[in-house]
Amino acid sequence: MRRRILISTLLTVALTALFLGGPLALATWQLVEDFTRAELTQRLEQVTETVEEYGTGPQSQELVEAAIPPNSRLVVVPPDSAPIVYGVDRVDDPVTESLPFGPGGIMELSQPTSVMRSQQTQVVAVVVLLVGFSVTVGTGVAVYTARRLSDPLRDLAARAARLGAGDFRRSPARYDIAELDRVSEVLDSSATALSQLLHRERSLVGDVSHQLRSRITALQLRLDELACHPDPDARREANAALEQTERLTAVLDDLLESARAARAVGAEPVDLAEAVADAEREWRGPLTAAGRSLRVRVPEGLLARVTAARLREAIGVLVDNALQHGEGTVTIAAREGENALLVEVSDTGPGVPEDLVPHVFDRGISAQSSTGLGLALARTLVEADGGRLELSRARPPVFRLYLPAARTDDVAAAAPVPDRTGPR
Repeated sequence: MRRRILISTLLTVALTALFLGGPLALATWQLVEDFTRAELTQRLEQVTETVEEYGTGPQSQELVEAAIPPNSRLVVVPPDSAPIVYGVDRVDDPVTESLPFGPGGIMELSQPTSVMRSQQTQVVAVVVLLVGFSVTVGTGVAVYTARRLSDPLRDLAARAARLGAGDFRRSPARYDIAELDRVSEVLDSSATALSQLLHRERSLVGDVSHQLRSRITALQLRLDELACHPDPDARREANAALEQTERLTAVLDDLLESARAARAVGAEPVDLAEAVADAEREWRGPLTAAGRSLRVRVPEGLLARVTAARLREAIGVLVDNALQHGEGTVTIAAREGENALLVEVSDTGPGVPEDLVPHVFDRGISAQSSTGLGLALARTLVEADGGRLELSRARPPVFRLYLPAARTDDVAAAAPVPDRTGPR
């Protein structure tokens, strides 16, 4: 993008310089010659006035020589006498102008062409310098314009890619270009809408699963009672119904597992050390600007089966929450738990108020004037990959992510296949 903008602008500047600079140089070249000839004609008119007033005698010689340019030659040809020469005896490659005077007389003034050529070269050089300056300015404008447009476009493309990968964070970046700012606002709106849609989907699946399991459990209890009925036909029908409810339970489990697998379709082995390092690079600057520090404690070799963009988003939300509402040093730590990998984000601030602890992950709940969407979104993203996000301690606050560990077959599938073809 930047290259295309730069090339098109430079091509326009070059064509403008060629089609305007060339004719301008030729015009100034001819203009200097016209000015030179006009000046010679003007001097001849002065000499004519002098000769007509004082004649061609000795008393007019000083006045005539003062009127002609240096290194020039003036030839006065009276109608009834021999020519009179003023100035130098000979002029090589002259520029000559003539003017009649009196009844049948003529004057010729010759000046070396080198004088005119020197002036023409100087004027054309000024024109070339102006054209070169214009090209330089045009190049600078082209570079600035290309960077001004391409950098925001690359940033928007990266944001769109993150949005497609599950990173639903809003971006405060604006570019002072109305069209690009509008695109940025649309991406922010889309991110919010997608996060809300994902949250509603999770809530719906959870509610439906809970309601169905409750009803199936109640149905199984009633069928268990009927299975003990003294009537053999009743027992037979009750056992058949129990078998169907067990199949229905298995189908429900399969559907829920399929839904979880579909949401985690992009999950892959992710090195927690690298994921936390990315978060550190992103948030160390804002924390330092706020006069706070960031500490990271992540051992090597911890591989979680998650979607990298969702994990980055969830950690970013927790660090941003600590930056906005916490105090002191922010710590990101990871370790291996019993059945999952644990990632903890904490700070040394006052923590979560007691009345907000049960609702800290509810959408729209916030201790200050923020939207209250961040923590709810982070929990939704973590749960989409089969993990959990909990507030393990309210004061000082510690948020803990429970992430599924990468399976052996996942690691083996992600490992590069060695080239066994050998040299040819």
